[in-house]
Formats: sequence, structure tokens, C-alpha cells
Amino acid sequence: MKKHKYLWACVYAVVLAAFTLYACLDTFVITRIYEVPEQPVFQAGNTTKTTDENTVSDPQQTVTEPDTETEGLTESQTDPTQIPATEPVVTEDGYEDENIKITVTEYRYLDSNVFVADVLLSSPEYLKTAFARSAYGRNLTEKTSAMAEREGALLAINGDYYGARVKGYVIRGGVLYRDTKNRGADDLVIYGDGTMKIICEDDVSAEQLLADGAVDVLSFGPGLISDGAVTVSPNYEVSQAMASNPRTAIGQIDELHYLFVVSDGRTSESSGLSLYELACFMSELGAKTAYNLDGGGSSTMIFNGSVINNPTTNGRTISERRVSDIVYIGY
Repeated sequence: MKKHKYLWACVYAVVLAAFTLYACLDTFVITRIYEVPEQPVFQAGNTTKTTDENTVSDPQQTVTEPDTETEGLTESQTDPTQIPATEPVVTEDGYEDENIKITVTEYRYLDSNVFVADVLLSSPEYLKTAFARSAYGRNLTEKTSAMAEREGALLAINGDYYGARVKGYVIRGGVLYRDTKNRGADDLVIYGDGTMKIICEDDVSAEQLLADGAVDVLSFGPGLISDGAVTVSPNYEVSQAMASNPRTAIGQIDELHYLFVVSDGRTSESSGLSLYELACFMSELGAKTAYNLDGGGSSTMIFNGSVINNPTTNGRTISERRVSDIVYIGY
């Protein structure tokens, strides 16, 4: 009898260990492509939708390499009317043509190195987002630099790393990919006219945001500045972050006038910023709206094809972390 009990205990332990291992692999390792942006889950006015993130359109679907030079490129990348009519002026810290002006400045702020890209656009169409491997799914990641290169980005920062969570709205390019509410979470909404606004997911559904004209919704947070006022307290931090940390943030000063901000951290040269310090810094730069994106080892800024900050996860090795999405400026 004792032998049978011991045997069942061993079987139970093996099954439990196998299930736990699979659950961990499924959450953090196994890649699942849910949707490719050209085939949206659902959009405003579409009565057929799939909201269960465990529902996969084609579990075996993979992203294939384009067969020609133009296949797989976005419309703006192949449309000659979207290309600057005159030769852009490109310098070590700037880019300017008739539609886009970017000025990059490195600041020394509270024992930290902070990289700021001041961006002026003629149209909101040049403010874009992109997924790793050009698809929405679980555990799909790429380096920020790889995504920026593929999209032809002039400037790029890491996004909200939606793939690290199973909750929080995901809207990209006017397409709703995830409508699972993350209670109490702040989101950054970018509307079709380029206006940025911070909302709480408790107050509005993802479908309503889409109906109201949201083009992109980023769900990391928290909001840093709203209507010109700093909205985080000196001691507030997201649960997984240290007080001083590498940071990534995006903000808006005025119509079609934006700030992309990345702070180095976790090194002897650059300690990093708290959320409150980041908010105060962006307020000093004139931001009327500002939002905290994924930070830590994810914090990366790309300008003219190069990583210009020092991404690090442990403070000892300078290297990019693979993430699930980017925010960028480009054609």
C-alpha cells in the first residue's frame, strides 16, 4: 500500500513539474503569432471580432521573408509621393526635410545621461509604431535597432513591450489587437490628428477609443504629465522598477511637436531617473503630455541607424534587449 502511495506521489510530482514547465515556456518562450497587421483582428465598424487572446488565427503561421524588394513594405515606403522632394539635411545630431525635423540633444540631469529627440512634423502620418517580426503575438521580440532598420525609421524608441503582459489595451495603426482591461492602468492614446492623451482603462473601453479615432494605444505607464501638470508623486514607482532606472518616455509639447526621451541608468556613469524626476525633466522641456514606456534594459534610442544611448539590463554589459514593439518617426 505504501508503495502505491509513493508511486502516485511520484507520478503527481512529475505531472505537476511538467505542467509548470510548460506554463513557464508558454508564457515566456514559446512564440505564438496571433495576427499580422495586414489582417486585423477587428476595427471600428467591423461586426466580426476575436477578443480572446488565446484564440489563434493560425497557430502554425510564420512570418516569411518578402520575395521582392517592395513586397512586405508599407504603403508609405513604396509610395513615391511620401518620399521627401528635396535632399534632407542630416547631421550627427539632426535630421530635417520638408516634413520632418529631428534634433537630438544629450543632457546631464541628476547624475544621469538623458537623450532627448525634439520632433516637429508636418503631418501625424510620420509618427508610427511597429511590432517585432511585423506581427502581433506572444513572445515575439526583436531588438529596437532591427525593427527600426526594417521600417526605415529615422528615429525610434522601444515601446510598451505589450508581449510581457496578458492585459492592457493594444491598438496599433487603427487596429484593435487586445481589449483585455488592465484595471487602474494609464494608457497613452495617440489620435489620428497626432494629439496625445492619457486615459485610465477603467474609464473607457478599447472599442470606444477606436471609435473615437485612436490610432495607437500604448499600455505601460504611468502617465507622467497631463494638461501640463505632473501627475506622479515623488515616491511613486511601477512595481517592477527600482527608484532610479533607465527610462523611456514620449511626450507632446504642441500640435505635431513631440519629445522622445531615453535615460541611461544602472551604471556608475549614469544612475538613472525616478518616474517623478523623469516627469519633472520633461515638464522643464515644455511637455504638456508625457507618458512612461517600458524602461530598464529595454530603454533604447535609435537615430539615423545607430543606437545612441547605452542600453543595459544588469549595469555591467551594454547591449540591447529584445522587445515586442517600437515607436518611431519615418516615411
